[in-house]
Amino acid sequence: MKKSLVLIVSCLIIGVLLLPFGCGEKVKPIKIGINAPMTGDIPKVGEGTKFAAQMWLEDIQASGGLEVGGKKYPVELVIEDNESKAESAVKANTKLITEDEVLAIVGPQSSKQAVPAGGVANNYQTPMISPWSTNPNTTKDRPYVFRGCFLDPFQGPVLANFIKEEFGYSKAAVLYDVASDYPKGLAEFFKQAWENLYGPGSVVAFESFTTKDADFSSQLTKINRSGAEVLFTPQYYNEVALIVQQAHELGWNKPIVGSDSWGSAETVKLCGKDCYGLFFSTHYAAAGATGATKAFIDRYNKKHGYIPDDVAALTWDSLRIVQEAIQSSGQLTGNVAKDRQSVRNALARIKEFDGITGKMTFTEEGDPIKCAVIVRISDKGEFEFYKSVCP
Repeated sequence: MKKSLVLIVSCLIIGVLLLPFGCGEKVKPIKIGINAPMTGDIPKVGEGTKFAAQMWLEDIQASGGLEVGGKKYPVELVIEDNESKAESAVKANTKLITEDEVLAIVGPQSSKQAVPAGGVANNYQTPMISPWSTNPNTTKDRPYVFRGCFLDPFQGPVLANFIKEEFGYSKAAVLYDVASDYPKGLAEFFKQAWENLYGPGSVVAFESFTTKDADFSSQLTKINRSGAEVLFTPQYYNEVALIVQQAHELGWNKPIVGSDSWGSAETVKLCGKDCYGLFFSTHYAAAGATGATKAFIDRYNKKHGYIPDDVAALTWDSLRIVQEAIQSSGQLTGNVAKDRQSVRNALARIKEFDGITGKMTFTEEGDPIKCAVIVRISDKGEFEFYKSVCP
């Protein structure tokens, strides 16, 4: 028997024994794109995204891959840095889709990047889920774009009602970044909710600034003189410390309330005692967590040396949502366009999901209906659960 014939026969025998893989057949890996701010203004957000994603991948690898239609597939993460910029987020999504041929994308996190990047994902018919973007425009009229968090039209009234019930104040001030989708949108939703409670003019100061501004003395002076009883500022951790500290330096001694963008581990690190006792709305509270949430927190803390913020927890939930969609899609054909369509359809079919940031019921628009958590920053600088507010 010729050597070539021996090789063919051997291959056929091995192929039968190793079905469905066959002789020499390589299983094409599932690629998941991660679009995150590894550099730029909020690198801690990128870090939490990356760490949570890597933990998820560790679990997939430990189980031998992701099983779809009775077949195990290896999984790869393709992480792209969006530099905290809208244009970079667009480029990152374009690369992930057209060059890397990812099956789905997790991120971007911030609405400023997620809104334009979501347009790219939808145009290329590639499923994308933003863990942290609360702006309605991220998913609006985009059947391929989903999210893992509540929306600002819900968060704004939650905060307005909390301040009313907790403090009984009727005059509010708002300080926000007018050049960023998330704070701008949430500031407007809060103002609308507040005026629904107390009438036009009850937001006595509605002050804005532009991204990268570091001196807020002019706006804070106006707020001080406005007669406001409470200040709401829906800003990111790098700005919160400056705003709160400068407000106190100018004599402000009334409550300052924040939003889910305060949830970073860096907030208290940068703000210090100036932030003790303040409240903000968020997606989960690490202190006092139980069950799967506590297991995630303990594992993350042991591995990385600090308590995971809401970005990390939401990234974990979003990846598990993508995982559920891929596994319930039926099968992977190897045709990335067809497989993206199948995963998108499977995402749209998920109606109930039990995440570490809470139970979610998804709408037809790809948005979860879920509870918000009010957190108090303790005198030890910990994020303590204060109360839960549900739709």
